[in-house]
Amino acid sequence: MASPLPSNPANGITQSEAFFIEDHLHRLHHETVGNEKELHRRSIGNDTNLYRRSIGKERELSLSAKRLGENGGHNSADDLLEAMGYTAELVRSRSTLQVAFMSFVLASIPYGLATTLYYPIAGGGPANIIWGWLTVSLIILCVAASLGEITSVFPTSGGVYYQTFMLAAPRYRLIVSWICGWAFVVGNMYVILDAGSELFGAITLAVNFGTTLFFAACINVFESEPEVGIFAAEPYQIYLIFFAITLLCNAVAALGNKWLPYLDTFAIFWTFAGLICIVVCVLAIAKNGRHDAAYVFGEFDPSNSGWPAGWSFCVGLLHAAYATSSTGMIISMCEEVQQPATQVPKAMVGTIVLNTIAGLVFLIPLVFVLPNQTELFNLVSAQPTPVIIKSAIGSSGGTIALLIPLLVLGLFCGIGCTTATSRCTWAFARDGAIPGSKWWKQVNPKLDVPFNAMMMTMVVELALGLIYFGSSAAFNAFSGVGVICLTMSYACPILVNVITGRRQVAEGNFYLGKLGWFCNIVSLCWSALALPLFCMPTYVPIVPEYMNYASVVFFAFFVVATGWYFVWGKKNYRGPPTHTDAVLEARRASLAIGHQQKL
Repeated sequence: MASPLPSNPANGITQSEAFFIEDHLHRLHHETVGNEKELHRRSIGNDTNLYRRSIGKERELSLSAKRLGENGGHNSADDLLEAMGYTAELVRSRSTLQVAFMSFVLASIPYGLATTLYYPIAGGGPANIIWGWLTVSLIILCVAASLGEITSVFPTSGGVYYQTFMLAAPRYRLIVSWICGWAFVVGNMYVILDAGSELFGAITLAVNFGTTLFFAACINVFESEPEVGIFAAEPYQIYLIFFAITLLCNAVAALGNKWLPYLDTFAIFWTFAGLICIVVCVLAIAKNGRHDAAYVFGEFDPSNSGWPAGWSFCVGLLHAAYATSSTGMIISMCEEVQQPATQVPKAMVGTIVLNTIAGLVFLIPLVFVLPNQTELFNLVSAQPTPVIIKSAIGSSGGTIALLIPLLVLGLFCGIGCTTATSRCTWAFARDGAIPGSKWWKQVNPKLDVPFNAMMMTMVVELALGLIYFGSSAAFNAFSGVGVICLTMSYACPILVNVITGRRQVAEGNFYLGKLGWFCNIVSLCWSALALPLFCMPTYVPIVPEYMNYASVVFFAFFVVATGWYFVWGKKNYRGPPTHTDAVLEARRASLAIGHQQKL
């Protein structure tokens, strides 16, 4: 798109803004099913039979034009988006609290910690669980702050990919943003949270599959005979449950988009109600007794992993690393947030603080009633949480009742991740980076979601799930690479920002000054540790069927992404539109108006 045209002093609206409003009003006319007379009544504001969404959008455009006339400049998130070269296609319906709640749901603490508790059990036990969670949470707080700084300057659904492009030098921005974008999209598809067992660890695919495996483990708190669950959990049974969960999450995300902010709000209350029930019941009943504080906060036994003590502790950090891997996914929702330049950074940072507290409240009581670590390590399901709760409660019925809040939270997480994944895929396709982008960049006007992109990612996830029938090691590798890709995609804009001296983030609403340097360095050091850590096997010695082949798949991804750029991308991909001067002007106007409103 061309740069904005000069302003019209008669009404304070630029010609491009006038064309923008006119174009949207024209499209809204064709979304109705009435006849020409109804369209005429609509044009003069008397039609009462319009779709509610059409009325809402027209009112939003009208109010935007009124504000422009009063202030004579850019003063809304949509204006800044237009200055960046994009047309606002999604409704901005989320407030600060609602975007924070969605960010919380994407991590879904305590569900995320419950499904990956196997790692610190293997790595070192109680000290690894408690101190590992606290350590990683503080590190991820730096990651969230680093991404928040950049997002306050570039608040689009393109997320880290767009940010990398805009921060990088022109000579290498295309290929770097290309690789970052594909890593972000692949990570979103695969991870939708963390694994759920040692079998895998990525996002949308992994959350839904993790919920499936966790569901199977929960059912097996009922036993046909000692230590033999009632559910066989054959591969076809697991896949069918995964298939149903994936369809449910996509159906809710597609058909109930306008209700999702309220669902996220409900999820917060559901989480803390369930958390209180688990904590009170586990500590009050404690059928097999309680450990003392010295055991809970000081016991460290790396013997189960077989690794040296230091590295074994690092392996245990995977528990927290998987649970926090969704930190940057909320950026993809920027174009549905009322004031993304301030609300999204605050939501990312605030959610990490809330997650840290919720995680400690969940984990500490479980460690007080922790059964024998070796028995938990040897579980076939690799899901110790149901066993821990059953050991404390002593009743299968009571245990399943306490596990239901976690299972429902897993569904909420799957819905949230499906939503975020569809937005990042749509945004990447909007800039021509995905073959067939003309299909994937479309927004369904009735559902107000990028429906085609959502269905495409769903098909990919269901197809990848079929790998589970063939080889669990291969499935682990494909799903485990998702967290690696997300970690790399988060590091890309942070690294480029540091290389360029952090000059551009100084214009943002969330600029941290010298503290930002500290957060950036910590984030990059964590990425340098996490990338090889995600590729290592949980324990040694290892046999081929339990080897972690994620490093092989990640290397293949990197080679294919780079090769595809030179084969197809170099010819078809031009990156996001670059209207640097217009963006700077719009951002400064937004900052000035925001300051006036505070006064």
